[in-house]
Parts: sequence; structure tokens; C-alpha cells
Amino acid sequence: MSQMTRDEKQLPVVGDRHVDPHSYPEGVAFLDGQYLPMSQAKISVLDWGFLHSDATYDTVHVWNGRFFRLDLHLDRFFGGLEKLRMTIPFDREGVTEILHNCVALSGHRAAYVEMLCTRGTSPTFSRDPRQAVNRFMAFAVPFGSVANAEQLQRGLRVAISDKVRIPPASIDPAIKNYHWLDLVRGLYDAYDRGAETAVILDFNGNVAEGPGFNVFCVRDGKLSTPSIGVLPGITRRTVFDLCAEEGLAATATDVSVAALREADEVFITSTAGGIMPVTEIDGVRIAHGKVGAITSRLMALYWQKHDDPAWSSQVNYP
Repeated sequence: MSQMTRDEKQLPVVGDRHVDPHSYPEGVAFLDGQYLPMSQAKISVLDWGFLHSDATYDTVHVWNGRFFRLDLHLDRFFGGLEKLRMTIPFDREGVTEILHNCVALSGHRAAYVEMLCTRGTSPTFSRDPRQAVNRFMAFAVPFGSVANAEQLQRGLRVAISDKVRIPPASIDPAIKNYHWLDLVRGLYDAYDRGAETAVILDFNGNVAEGPGFNVFCVRDGKLSTPSIGVLPGITRRTVFDLCAEEGLAATATDVSVAALREADEVFITSTAGGIMPVTEIDGVRIAHGKVGAITSRLMALYWQKHDDPAWSSQVNYP
């Protein structure tokens, strides 16, 4: 019997819905006016956010049932929408209510909460971004940290990659975005060298930032953090605010690779973990491999602020 020809083969059946075999964190998402389990929150493969990384977002965390500095995250999110010429059908109060609902419905007392907007899809698959319908969504999942419990105690091992962060003339770093390929390449550089995360460089060869975090160094009791080509992180701003309260000098400036390696203390900052110590860079210990006194002091103050009504807001759980 001759082999069945291509024309004689039966085509596969087109299903009426997608069956997703993957697992997701427990949580609640908001999408198209609906609150859904995380496993049911989907976007189209034709969405510009997926096809072109054309999206902006912001993340805020909940700790002990309280949002931390939510207003600042909303400021940055709405600023990104304006710069990218995106619109959503909700004002600040509407987004705030959605975020609170996601957390309350999830029941998480410690949560990682994200609001995002993609360029969306065009009904005709147009290449004109003006033809796309912008799409807002949000979700709340269990809190996660760049550094795990062990790393928070002993400090992270970081490698400095030679990869260069996208310059601000190309993408305004104040627009929080998903352009992470430079950061991911840096991460693999770090893994190949036995480190746990990476710091990459700016276009001048100075220190920039890492995947999802800003960088600080301490020298002679004074703090400095890179000023060019980095996301103006909310936790980064919080460090400046804490330093002002504590009488510590902190500046945003150029930070050379040598300055980072020769620092008395180094730490990173992120909504995903707060203030996190670094005790090794490129295999060389910082401060004899111990978490520094200023780093420890700021870490303690940072978490204390989570119970302060001036810095946080209560979630109303059912």
C-alpha cells in the first residue's frame, strides 16, 4: 500500500477552547471587567504586549494586609500610560479599587500585585498601533522576593556583566516596561560565573541596574546609586526618604564598576524583596562577607514603615 499523500491526510480538529496544562500561583486577576483565578487570566497571542513587548506596568506589594506606598506606584503607572499614548477606562480611584479587590479576593496577606496595560490587539491585525485597543489588567499572587531567606541573611552573590542597559534615548527608563533581554543576558552571565544575580552597565560603562532592582553602595557612611538609564524605583526612592529621616547622605550619581567593587557596603532595592544585602561581587567579598551596619539599619527601618499609615494603606478583606 502506498504511503498516504499529504492531500489524503485528515487535518487536525480545531478545538473550541484552549486546554492549559500548566500550573500557576494561587491568586486573583482582573481582566475585561471580570475577576478570575490566575489560571484563567489569558491574553491573545496577537496582543502587541506579547508580540512587541508594547506594554507598561507597575508592581506594588502588600505586607501584613497593607499596601506599601501605593500612591507612588499609581503615579508611575499613569505616567507611563501617558508617555506611551495608552488609555484605560479607569481613573486612579478605579485602579485602586481593582487592586484592593484582587488582594481581598485572593486572601493573601503578603502579596505581589501588578497593574498593567498592553497596546492590545487590532481587529484587522494592523501594524498601526493606533488601531490597537489598549487592554488593562491586574493581578495579586503570593509575595515573592529577588532574594530568598538565606540570601537576605548572608547577602547575595552578584556578578557584574558587560551587557549594556537600553539607553534612555531609546526607552525612557521612567516607563516601567518588559524590555528585559539585556537583563536576562546579564543573568546568564552571572549564572555561568557561579553568582546568583547580575548587575549590568550603562552606555558609559558605569553600573546601571539589575533584573528588577536598583543598586546602592556605601562608602565612608555615604550612599550613592546610579542616576542614568535606570528605573526610578519606588524602593530606591524609599531609601532616599529613609536616609533623609536618619541624617544619612545619599546621592544619585555615576557609580563606576571600581566604586562598586571597593564599596564598604552594597545592597539592592526592589518592591520584590525591599532592601537586600550584597556581600560578594565577582567572587570577592564586600565588607568581609558580612551584611553592613547601614544596610541592616535601613532594612529594619524599611519594614517598620509598612505599619505606618503615612506609608501604607489597609486592605479590606471579607
